Formats: sequence, C-alpha cells, structure tokens
Amino acid sequence: MTQTASQITPQVVADHGLSQEEYARILNAMGREPNLVELGIFSVMWSEHCSYKSSRIHLKKLPTEAPWVICGPGENAGVIDIGDGQAAIFKMESHNHPSYIEPYQGAATGVGGILRDVFTMGARPVANMNALRFGNPDHPKMKHLVQGVVAGIGGYGNCVGVPTVGGETNFHSAYDGNILVNAMTVGVADQDKIFYSAATGIGNPIVYVGSKTGRDGIHGATMASADFADDTDEKRPTVQVGDPFTEKLLIEACLELMATDAIVAIQDMGAAGLTSSSVEMASKGGCGIRLNMNAVPQRETGMTPYEMMLSESQERMLMVLKPGKEPMAQAIFEKWELDFAVIGEVTDTGHMVLEWNGDVVCDIPLGPLADDAPQYDRPAMSREEYKAWAKVPPLGDLPLGSDIGRDLLKMMASPDFASRAWIWQQYDAQVGADTAQKSGGDAAVVRVHGSDKALAITTDCTPRYCYADPYEGGKQAIAEAYRNLSSVGARPLAVTNCLNFANPQRPEIMAQFTGCLSGMGDACRALDFPIVSGNVSLYNESKATGGGSAILPTPAIGGVGLLDDVAKMATIAFKDGAHKIVLIGADHKARPELGQSKWLEICHGRSAGQPPKVDLAAEKRHGEFVRKLVADGIATAVHDVSDGGILVAVAEMALAGDIGARLETKAFENRVDSEKQQHAWSLFAENQGRYIVTERFDSEAIEKLASDAGISCCFIGWTGGDTISICKGEDAIYPELSLTELRTAHESFFKDWMEG
Repeated sequence: MTQTASQITPQVVADHGLSQEEYARILNAMGREPNLVELGIFSVMWSEHCSYKSSRIHLKKLPTEAPWVICGPGENAGVIDIGDGQAAIFKMESHNHPSYIEPYQGAATGVGGILRDVFTMGARPVANMNALRFGNPDHPKMKHLVQGVVAGIGGYGNCVGVPTVGGETNFHSAYDGNILVNAMTVGVADQDKIFYSAATGIGNPIVYVGSKTGRDGIHGATMASADFADDTDEKRPTVQVGDPFTEKLLIEACLELMATDAIVAIQDMGAAGLTSSSVEMASKGGCGIRLNMNAVPQRETGMTPYEMMLSESQERMLMVLKPGKEPMAQAIFEKWELDFAVIGEVTDTGHMVLEWNGDVVCDIPLGPLADDAPQYDRPAMSREEYKAWAKVPPLGDLPLGSDIGRDLLKMMASPDFASRAWIWQQYDAQVGADTAQKSGGDAAVVRVHGSDKALAITTDCTPRYCYADPYEGGKQAIAEAYRNLSSVGARPLAVTNCLNFANPQRPEIMAQFTGCLSGMGDACRALDFPIVSGNVSLYNESKATGGGSAILPTPAIGGVGLLDDVAKMATIAFKDGAHKIVLIGADHKARPELGQSKWLEICHGRSAGQPPKVDLAAEKRHGEFVRKLVADGIATAVHDVSDGGILVAVAEMALAGDIGARLETKAFENRVDSEKQQHAWSLFAENQGRYIVTERFDSEAIEKLASDAGISCCFIGWTGGDTISICKGEDAIYPELSLTELRTAHESFFKDWMEG
C-alpha cells in the first residue's frame, strides 16, 4: 500500500474524536497502524452521530413492528402501509450543532438531508415538519438564532417545493448554548417501488450523482458528536452549504430513474458523506466496495482522498446500478444538469478499498467499521438516584386567590403560548395543493394526491416533564402525539423520533435517556403505535461563555396517522355560537395535576412538583372515542388539553374561530377541597388524556355515547359572543375577557421581539 501510515500520535487520535481504547480496537481490527485516510474513516463511522455507540443497546428495546409496518428502523426512513398499494415513508433527523454555529445553513441543510432520506427510498416528499427549541429570548444570541433557523427552513423548503406544514417551537434557558433543530419529512410511494440501500451483485457499478464534492462539512459528524466549548465560531467550516434548487433537480432525476429497473441499491450522502453511504451499502449487502477517488466529481482543486471521503457536501447520492444501465442513467441525470460518474464497483472482498492516482490509499475490513463498531452500556443512575440528583422541588401549597383573566392573558402573551404565526408565515404550506390543515391546529393534514385519504402529522415532546420524571415524560411524549393525531380524526399508525440528550458519559444523563425510552416503549406498546425510524443526538450541552450546561432531555416525537376521508377532518376552531363545549376525560374525583405546569411557572414563578401521570389505557379509549366522534360528524371542533390546561385550550379554540365561550363553574366544582375551592387549579391543570370537543346546541349525543362507552366526560359550557367568561348560573364570577384583548396579547411576543 502506498500513502504509508503517517505518525498517528495520541493527539491526532484525540483530534478525530477517538479514545485510546478505541484506537487500540482499530489496531486490532486492521493488524497494523492506519494511515490518515483510514483513521478519518474510522473516526466518522465510530462517531456517536453515525454509530449510536451509546444508544444502540437501548434502542433495540423499542417496539418496531405492527401489521401495517413495511420497514422499521435500519433503513434511511420508516415505511408503513396506507392502503391502496401505497406507503408513507418518513423520518426525523437532528441538525442541532450546525444550526447553533451557522443557523441559516445549519437548518437549511437539515431540511435537505431529511428530504434525501425519504426520496432515496422511492417516495415523493409531500410534507416537511420541524421541532425547534431555543434558549431564553433575552439571551443575546437568541434572536439571531431564531431568525436564521426559521429563514433556513423556509428558504430551503420553499425553494425545493415541499410544503412545510407544521411543527413546534419552544423556549427554555437550558437551550441557551445548544439549540435543537429537528427536521421531519413525510413522503408517499407505491409499495412495489420502494428502494433499499443494500449493495448486491459482484461487479455491479457504483455511481455518484448530484452535486460535486467540496471541502464543506468535513468532520461534521465528529463535531455533532461532541459538546460545545468556547470555539464554536471556529467550527463554521464543518457546517455544510445547501442548494435547494439542486435538491429539487435531484429529487426529479432520482424518481425518474426509479421508474425504470436500473437501480439495485441507493443511499444518500448524509453525515460522513461518501464514507457512510458506501460503508452502509456494502455492509448491509454483505459485500465489499472499491472506489476510484480520481473519478469523484470535485468542485475544488487539489482535494485529497481524506477530504473527499469526509466531506459532507450536500445534494449527493450513491447508487448501485444493474450492469449496462449506466448510459440510460447518465442521460437522465445529465438532462437534469446533475453530475453523474461511475466511481467504483461492488466486490466480494468484504473490504472498503480506495484507489487514488493508481495507488491503494485505504483498505479497511467493513465489519469493524459498521456492525462491529464500539457499543457501550453506559452507567445510569437508578430512578431513586436520579430523583435525588434532579432535586425537583415538591409542589407544596398551591397559590390561592388567582385572577384567572389576568393569568390567562399573561400565559397567552408569554413565549410559551404566543402565536407562532411569525414563524409559519415564512413557510410555504400550500405548494403541491394538497395541504388540508397547516400550522395552528393539533396536527397537520396533507391529502394523499389523487385520493380522498390524508396523512396527519404531528411533532411533540414536553421536556420539563422528561426532566422531572424521565419515564413519565417519555410516556407523555408518545401519548400527546397520539392525542394530536386523534384530535383531527386520524388513526395513529407509527412514530419517528429524534432523541436529543446531553453527555451520555454522565450517569444522570443516561438515566434520562433510558428512563425516557422505557416510558416511550411502554406507551407505544399500549397504544399500538410502533417506532419505525429515528435519530439519536447526544452531547447537546455547552461550555461556551454565556451558554448553559445540559439541555433538558428532549425525545422529540414525530407521529403519523391516516384519515380515510379528508373531508371529515376536525379542526380546533369553534364553528358557531351556542355549541356545547364538552370535556372528554373529565374525572371529578381526580385532583388537578399542577406539577411542572405552565401556569405555576409563568404566573407564579415556580417549577415544582412531579409531572402529570399518563394512564395509557385511558388514552387509548379516549382517543378511539374522539376519532369516532369525528368520523361520524358529531364533533364540530376538537382540541386536546395539554400545556396550560382547559382554559388555554378553550382560548386557542376561541381565537381560531373568533367565537367566544361561556364556561360554567359547576363543571369544575368538587375537583378540589371545598374549603379551598380554586377554579384556577382546575382550569390550568395539565391532567392527561383529555380533549375539548363541541357539538351542535340541539345535540345530546356526546354525553350519551360517552356514558354508553364508559368514557368520563362532562358539559363545561357554551360557545358564543366575543368574550371568554366563567360563570355561576347567570352571573360571571370573574371579569369577562374580550377576544380582542386576548388576541392582542397572543400576537404581541414575536411582533415586539422581532421588531424591537
């Protein structure tokens, strides 16, 4: 072998994110010292971002199967059966570190990467979603980060022609030094035209298509597998640069070629670029791979094999074609003005071999790179040890004598509840003409083109619950996604996730990780809601000046469901005056759950108590009941009760429909001790498994159907007017709150912040 091994010092090994123990494993696997190209390849393939070395053993415990699951975790994206010979293909990915360093390009290339994960399997992307978490709005960098991330998501998605239909945006000081940008894409494909990544066929040509390779993004996967120090600005060269117009061409060219019989296997070049795509294709196919580095299209002069293999330049794909199909494939990609090059072939060696200028510059056995990569069972605190470490204050005595109207205004004006219109108005949600419901509701809804059915999509997580009790928080994240899909009338089918946590080498962080996964797994099993794809993002913490330490544990959930008839879809908006307002899941015997509630935090400055418990059996019963109400046309509006409790849910429904509400206090009595009757405790409580539904004034169907089904519910008021009031009999017991005043408060935060 030429290009002999350089002097690999301990510092060089450390610079590549490898421990000395891991380097010893490399020496043992190769039987010799690696050269710099080989060390670089090991470093990215063994990075946390690519190998999941701290999480693989735990991910295996999650439920991934159901009769409607066609392909679970392990491929580029998950695949589920949606009937009529069609499949939904979807995944969520993180682009956290790049988005903190360079928010526009970090977010934009996150969207580009998740799009490729979906269309590489043969799907046409039909919807983008996101889950964004930022630090305290008062932090000096936060306005710049929000503006850049939102512009990057909108800029890429709008240009590539895939609608961005919803998501979630939250603020908490734990994300001051490490924001989270999680992107999700959903696509639709014919079940007989799904493509996988396993390379097969000895001698079959390996082709490179898309954009040329540059030096952007080198060491991106390694950077994403470490926490932030004080040199984040110096890491800007590790952030890729995206081109959505090229991505659009790549989508069309790939789908055109997929309509033929030319493709054996296909893989996008995501994290670790040409390295990960070629290693994954060969290892999944149980074969070897030989690449001619001189044939790789390059946009910069003098690039070395090391740079080419580790580059994360965007809009690139790797394919294995059937012999003789190269001219046809080349004609398609050249028609779309994209690069096409045959750069290698499938071999039977079980090795990755790279040649450059006629010399072999890399020869690595594939087993150690992929399947035999390090796997760690990191120490984790027990639930009792974690509770002692977290030091969550007890709930203690609850506040008395609240001004409910003032509290509601304060909450609706806060960053937590303020209108996100400033964000979603920058996204094109209607391109493709199939969007039936976009941001602002419980779930986005996108019609399956040419049919009456539709996909419902949601992203959910409550990190403060996950911190206070990781197990209950994990359960609640899944349950809330289930509720949001049920709220629009969709049958929940499957989950993708983005598991965002801090340093796994800290036992308290591994306790968060394992606890959340345990809760998620139990919820998925109970709700028949399997996990079919996902991503793990660790080391989300910062030592940077002004930054926080660890983020809150944030297992972001992307849920997908199916509506058989999009015309029957429910929305949150009140539809008319004098409709009955009914609470599904009402339980007069239950104490109001105010631990970790937003009311306690925003109105009383306390973050205390344990999060609300999730009754999974009740969640399933209530969800099935609400979906039947929607399908039968009985419910005129539906909204799940989550952050902020009943009163915030009613306010959101009122604002969406521009119709007020009159709530009756008898619905909230007997929920607390009579001598401490506090309507605020019930109105702002975050008890789980509940929905607000409305029905026409002359109907008594919901309460009767609920009684017959053994579902707890109660009448809580009427829609109508232009105020929200809380009454006892004919008299309002608190000052009425006008919708105009409420809307002004609700829309003030982003307007004042961005224009200030």
